[in-house]
Amino acid sequence: MEIGIENVAIVGASVKEDRYSWKAQKMLMERGHRVFPVSPLGKTVLGVNGFRSLSEISEPLDTVTLYVGPARLSEFLVDLVAKKPRRVIFNPGTEHPRAVEILRGHGIRVEEACTLVLLTTGQF
Repeated sequence: MEIGIENVAIVGASVKEDRYSWKAQKMLMERGHRVFPVSPLGKTVLGVNGFRSLSEISEPLDTVTLYVGPARLSEFLVDLVAKKPRRVIFNPGTEHPRAVEILRGHGIRVEEACTLVLLTTGQF
């Protein structure tokens, strides 16, 4: 069961409809969540203004869902800790044991799960 509307940052947001990050953003929006797409170019995705980094987002974040590979995750780690979201979701292919350890060490809940599955099954 969903617990309410959340502020959700999508790290690795894409304007390409075949990308899982695009599909997740669409599904999050359909369920009423406030989304903040984050990508290197800060492009607008599905009509929502994008951001180049998490630090550009002035709103508090409930969830950050990751769609960047482990090699690129390090560039977001400092901002992730600073934003202190309630949780970070590592989608398949984004697994990073050291990042998980760091986030948990800062009191941030970590889930290794698929955002699309969580939304579809009402577990988001």
